[in-house]
Amino acid sequence: MVAKIIQSDTRPFNRIAVDPITLDIVENALRNARTEMDAVLFRTAMSPGIREQHDAFPMIANQEGKMVVGQFGSFLYGFINGYEGTIEDGDIFITNDPYSCNGAVSHLNDWLLMMPIFHEGKLVSWAAMFGHMTDVGGKVPGSLPTDAKMIYEEGMIVPPTKIFRKGELADEVLNIMLHNCRMPEWNKSDFFAIIAALRLAERRVRENIDRFGVDTYISAMWDMLDRNKAAMSAIIQMIIPEGDHKAHFEDWIDDDGMGNGPYRIACSLWREGEVAHFDFSDSDPQSLSSINFLLNEEMFKMFFGAFTINLFDPQILFNDGFYDLVEVHIPEGCILKPKKPAALSCRTHMLGRIFDLMGGLLGQGAPDALNAAGFSDSPHFMYSGFNEQGEWYQLFQIGFGGVPGRPAGDGPDGHSMWPAFTNVPNEFLEAYFPLRIREYATIPDSGGAGLHRGGNGITIAYEMMEKGEISIHDDRWLTYPWGVNGGEPGMRSTKRLVRTDGSEENIPSKCDRIAVNPGDILYFNTWGGGGWGNPLKRDPELVALDVSRKLVSEEGAKRYGVVLSRGKVDRKATEKLRNKMAGSQSKQLFNRGFESIEELKKRCKAETGFEPPAAPVFHRFMQAAE
Repeated sequence: MVAKIIQSDTRPFNRIAVDPITLDIVENALRNARTEMDAVLFRTAMSPGIREQHDAFPMIANQEGKMVVGQFGSFLYGFINGYEGTIEDGDIFITNDPYSCNGAVSHLNDWLLMMPIFHEGKLVSWAAMFGHMTDVGGKVPGSLPTDAKMIYEEGMIVPPTKIFRKGELADEVLNIMLHNCRMPEWNKSDFFAIIAALRLAERRVRENIDRFGVDTYISAMWDMLDRNKAAMSAIIQMIIPEGDHKAHFEDWIDDDGMGNGPYRIACSLWREGEVAHFDFSDSDPQSLSSINFLLNEEMFKMFFGAFTINLFDPQILFNDGFYDLVEVHIPEGCILKPKKPAALSCRTHMLGRIFDLMGGLLGQGAPDALNAAGFSDSPHFMYSGFNEQGEWYQLFQIGFGGVPGRPAGDGPDGHSMWPAFTNVPNEFLEAYFPLRIREYATIPDSGGAGLHRGGNGITIAYEMMEKGEISIHDDRWLTYPWGVNGGEPGMRSTKRLVRTDGSEENIPSKCDRIAVNPGDILYFNTWGGGGWGNPLKRDPELVALDVSRKLVSEEGAKRYGVVLSRGKVDRKATEKLRNKMAGSQSKQLFNRGFESIEELKKRCKAETGFEPPAAPVFHRFMQAAE
C-alpha cells in the first residue's frame, strides 16, 4: 500500500540543468537550514537528552522522500510505502512504532515527526525529525526495561498518525500521548520544539523556491543526490574487492540483561560490479529480551555511507543518493530483524555494534584504512524518584567513551559514538537533579595501546542526594573493543556502587530498579577504544606526554615499551624493554583479547567478578495477530 498524495497540480517537474554556482548555493542553503533546525530545537526543548545532549536527528528530503541533507538517513521511504491514508498540505505525521515503519525508528522513545512541504498545490519536499523522549510509559521510568519480553511492556505505541491535519493540531491525540508518560511537560515541550524546527525547514525551502524557481530547486536536489552516488561509487570500488573474495566479520553483544549471551551479529560483504552486498544471514536469531534491533535496510545503507564518507572524504555531502549501490539482506526472525512483538527497548547496544562490524568488514579490503573497535554504544544512566517536596524527578543521560585508534591518529578520549552528541554539563545535572558529581575524568590506560592510541573511557561518580532507583544500560563488560594492525584491545566497562556504610557492589551492565539512598555513589566507568598499529613504534616522547596528561599511567607506558624516570624517557631502559617485547607483539589483523567465546567465559568470573552468561536459548517466533 502506498500513501495517496493529494495535489491540486499533478504536472511532473521539469528536470533542468543547474549551473555549479546555483547548485552550491542551494546545497549550502539546505545545509544551513538543517543546522537551524537543530538550533531551534535545542533552544526550546526541555529534556536534557534533547536540549543538552542533542539526541535528535533532522533531515530535509526531496519530494520522493530521499534525504538530501541530514544525518540519520531518510525515515520516509518506509512511511510513504506503508501508510494507507492521504498526504495533504498542512499535514504532519507522528509515529514511534518501529514495526509500523520498518524500523525507521528503532524503539518507542523516539518520536518521529514528518511534514510534507507543498508549493502552489504541489509536493516539493519533506522535513522530518525524531527525538528521544525521556519517558513514554511502560514498566520502568525511562521506558527502556532490560527485562521486557514484548514491545507492549516498553510504553505507548503510536502508529503513523496525523497529529496535524490540514494545519490543525489533533489535541485529543496529543493529550492521550502525554497522558501515558511520566514526564508530560518535557514531552510536550520537546514535541512543539520539533514542530518549530519543521516549520523553519518549510520556510527555508519556500525561500529557495521563491529565489530560484521550483524546477531549479527540484533539479538541484537531484543533482546533489547524483553527486553523492558518483562519489560513493568510486569509494565502493576502491575499498571493496570484486570477484570471489568475500569479507566476513562477526562481533557480539555481551548479554541480554537476563543472564544469557553473548549474542552474535555476523555479516559477509562482497561487490558485484559497482554494487556492494551485505548479508547478515549468520547472525543469531532474535532474543527473548529487549536487545533486539529492528535494522531498517535503508538505515543500514545510511550507516555504511556515513562511515565510509567520513573515513575517506568528509567533504562529500552525505545523503541518500547512493542507495542503489548497496544491497542488504537481513533474514526475518534474526536479532537484527525480529518479528513482532519482540521487545526493542535496549537496541542501542546492537545498533552501536553495527559500526564496529562495518569497520571490521571494510578494513579487510583496505587494512591501512582500518579502524579499531571503539565506543560502539550509547550507554544510558537513569535516576528517578520523589524528592523531599514530593515532586517526581527523572534523569536520562547518555554516557561517552573512547573513540578507536585510527590510521590518522589517536582516538579522542571521552567522546560520543554520535559526533553531534554533547555532554550534559555537570552544573546542569546538579542544578536540576538531586545529584552531586564527585568525579568526572578519563580513565588512564583504558584506551588500547598502539602506534595510535585508542581513546580512553571516562568515569563519572554520581552521588545520590535523594532516595530513588537507578537503571543502567551498557555493554562491553565481557568482550573487548578490539585492536587492529598490531594494536591492543581497549579496557572493558565497569559499574560500581559504594553504599554509605562503605560496602561496595559490582553492578551489571544492564539492570533496572536498583534502589539507592542519599550518600550512595555510583562509579559509571565506560570502555576505551582499541589501539591501531604496533605500540612499540609509538614515539616515546609522545607516550611521556600522555603520561603527563594522565591519559596513560607510568606503568601503562610499559605497554608501549617505554620506561620513564621522573617523567622523562629513560632511553636505554626503553630500548632494552622494546627489544625484549618485540618478539611477543601481536601480528594479528584483529586483536580481540581472547581466542574464543568459550575461553573468555572461563576467565569471566576471575576477571569481572560476574558469573559468565548462559548460552542463549532460541525459540521459534510467530507473527502476532493484528
